[in-house]
Amino acid sequence: MRVLPVGEDALLVEVASGADAQALHAELLRRRAEGSLSVREIVPAARTVLLDGLADPARWAAELTGATVPPAPSRTGVAIELAVRYDGPDLADVAAHWGVSAQEVVRIHAATEFRVAFCGFAPGFGYLTGLPPRYDVPRRATPRTAVPAGSVALAGPYTGVYPRSSPGGWQLIGTTRAVLWDHARVPAALLTPGTRVRFVAVDGAGAA
Repeated sequence: MRVLPVGEDALLVEVASGADAQALHAELLRRRAEGSLSVREIVPAARTVLLDGLADPARWAAELTGATVPPAPSRTGVAIELAVRYDGPDLADVAAHWGVSAQEVVRIHAATEFRVAFCGFAPGFGYLTGLPPRYDVPRRATPRTAVPAGSVALAGPYTGVYPRSSPGGWQLIGTTRAVLWDHARVPAALLTPGTRVRFVAVDGAGAA
């Protein structure tokens, strides 16, 4: 674990893996909930966690450097279900990369329970983990200039859903009508770090 100062009251903690980042994020949330950590924001990423608004960053830098972090606990509560029409233009390419049929891609993806590891790229975009490493897929060699909102996509170890139309190089395997970002909702993001997510295959147009 490597702890770096960021400005006057923030720390960036670098860890070895995505699983370590999720575990550290969960532990810091636990400490904040019990009152032993006073911090404004705790923001996970692929292999880092940012603590912003610390009252005593030097103290926490020393404590975190030697800390032993337990594995992330199993997520409790009901998983968010996203209805998906598996009609993406890259579904056949993903099937070929996996060495299975398109129908088997759908079965594998819909049978997996995902967890939001972190958010980024665009408001409401969550990076979801859960597929075994053998199902990692590369990004497209040529990104699309416009990916439709609601596109369910794969890249590397992650699944994501585009909350709005934007350029993108992920492999598109399906579509959903779920609203990923809504300013009138609290929180505005449907998918937040730690949230459990399941994709449900439907025949018609996807819906939340």
